[in-house]
Amino acid sequence: MEDKILRKLFLGFIQIHVLHHAMEEPIYGSWMLEELRHHGYELSPGSLYPLLHNMENSGLLIKEEKLVGGKIRKYYSATERGAEVLQEARAKAYELFKEIKAP
Repeated sequence: MEDKILRKLFLGFIQIHVLHHAMEEPIYGSWMLEELRHHGYELSPGSLYPLLHNMENSGLLIKEEKLVGGKIRKYYSATERGAEVLQEARAKAYELFKEIKAP
């Protein structure tokens, strides 16, 4: 039960993290999974890829397919709307962090 609650809470942080990197350069799923692992998030492809698709459908990311090593790789970049959402999310997350951080 606790894992489900934490997972749901962290999905918002993960989306902010995805937007952050998608603003810097195009990202792809397996790279993002490794990046998230680096920060202690153990996400499966079955969780990340629907999240990326939902962010694309919401207009936060745009997808470009490229042929890499004989396979199609989907790269995601932040849209203008994604950049605006990221900026607002950063400000709100910072404000909340200031309140909840340990003394």
